[in-house]
Amino acid sequence: MLKFFYAPNTCALASHIALRQAGADYEPVRLSFADNQQRTPDYLAVNPKGRVPALATGKGILTETPAILAWIAQTYPAAHLAPVDDPWAFAQVQSFNAYLCATLHVAHAHRMRGYRWASEESSFEDMRRKVPQSVGDCFRLIENEVLKGPWVMGETYTICDPYLFTLAQWLELDGVSPDDLPKVADHRRRMCELSDVKTAIDIETRK
Repeated sequence: MLKFFYAPNTCALASHIALRQAGADYEPVRLSFADNQQRTPDYLAVNPKGRVPALATGKGILTETPAILAWIAQTYPAAHLAPVDDPWAFAQVQSFNAYLCATLHVAHAHRMRGYRWASEESSFEDMRRKVPQSVGDCFRLIENEVLKGPWVMGETYTICDPYLFTLAQWLELDGVSPDDLPKVADHRRRMCELSDVKTAIDIETRK
């Protein structure tokens, strides 16, 4: 059985949703960031990066959301979570997820994790002020240039969709109005209606 390490209100939700949609047999393992459990020796032995998600497989530990999502799609091809038999189309999926990971999520992290890039409190505050613009710019690009509809890649649902949904959960906290992003907001609403999404959220928010 797979073992999936997550913390509530993190990007791990994207992989959690995909695991459920793939029909994977997995054990969810909750970490509390409030209790700094991601820095305990036991968890650092799993993921020395001290972050989530992490997925323990029969071949070893996988980390980083784009890698985990791609592995799920390729390991459970019957779930049709990515065009794994079309290198070009699969590369487009990977390109989108890489953008979410390397650009959008990093912009979001400047709101509460400025210590990763600076050490002065004044720098942290400057980063926080920038977040509505930097995150908003990322979502406007997705809204206007990328999101084809009804799903990210068009008519077919892929591993891009739970990832976008997860980051879109934080729009309001980042000072970005979903009213200015009608396609992204509609995508978020429709994702909320999916049973596997509801179940993954319920598991992660359950005390």
